[in-house]
Amino acid sequence: MTQFSYIIKEAFNNLGRNLLVVLGAILAVFISLSLTFGSVVIQEVVRVNTIQWAQDVRVIAFLQDDLTPQSTAELQAEVASWPQVNDVFYVSKQDAYAEALVLFSNNQAILRVLDESPDLIPASLRVQPTDPDEYELIVTRLEATPGVLQVESAGDAIDAMIAIRDGLQIVFWLLAVALGVAAVALIANTIHMAIYARREEIEIMRLQGASNWFVRTPFLIEGALEGLIGAALAVTAIVGIHRLLVGQLAEVPDWINLAIENDFLLRQGALVLLFGVLAGLAGSSLSLAVHRTLRS
Repeated sequence: MTQFSYIIKEAFNNLGRNLLVVLGAILAVFISLSLTFGSVVIQEVVRVNTIQWAQDVRVIAFLQDDLTPQSTAELQAEVASWPQVNDVFYVSKQDAYAEALVLFSNNQAILRVLDESPDLIPASLRVQPTDPDEYELIVTRLEATPGVLQVESAGDAIDAMIAIRDGLQIVFWLLAVALGVAAVALIANTIHMAIYARREEIEIMRLQGASNWFVRTPFLIEGALEGLIGAALAVTAIVGIHRLLVGQLAEVPDWINLAIENDFLLRQGALVLLFGVLAGLAGSSLSLAVHRTLRS
């Protein structure tokens, strides 16, 4: 117990001896993990909004005018049974006409055509894909379905959303790896400076028979503490900024959702804290491995 108390005491003493350097390392970890955690939060916001936007992107199957109500109901039931389809609903000619009046309210030429031929717009089935990636398969199946006059989809919009989502995932992961390496290197440099400052004391301890683990452990704990403190500050800052934005940006349009589940923040925040500790241990271990004073 005495040795354990000494090790913990020395770890905190090391933090105090090199306060400015330690603060610099903690600040570096804070900045690195803030950017990493912030990127994860932004990615989640993008993911949530991509799903939300995808729910409004529908494949439209215009129906032939000679379809009977029974045939239309059977067709709707068939499409709804497809595994790629999450939802499908019927829009009558009258509803389509009312919808067109709203959509083209600023286009007098189209309004005149609609006024002259109110039956011009056919009835349709609006199909929502279970997965936005699978809209092409739905389009293909609908085009081969009897009773379907024409199929339209927001294919370009769906492809753009998928491309943005996948691209951001790659960028965020690359950023996380790069910043993680930088945090480890900065902690390693801090521990290296701490070892150099205590090199004479370490030599005396070695001459008196101190074991390697006894000499090394305080530096490992110091690195872990630096990583943990920096990670805790990063989590606190990002969660606080997110809460502030959600509370203050009341004028954000309804189609933009900044809210994130608390469970997600807790899980990811815990991972950031763990990463901070591991980064600190990795930096300390790296510095101990290369420093000749502590070689076996």
